[in-house]
Amino acid sequence: MNRIKEVLEEKGIKQKWLAEQLGKSYNMINSYAQNRRQPSLEGLYKIAEILNVEVKELLIERMDLK
Repeated sequence: MNRIKEVLEEKGIKQKWLAEQLGKSYNMINSYAQNRRQPSLEGLYKIAEILNVEVKELLIERMDLK
């Protein structure tokens, strides 16, 4: 799970802009933002670099299931 949508909203950045910066389609970025798909590790680092955040800010910490 990722926080891409939340980070974009916090920064006031549109998914379309991020798609253009990454050279990806809007539909792909929207899939990331909706957690229907997850970016590759390399893609996650690129997104973090573009958004000027640490990679860990884009991730949701996994809760231990008991």
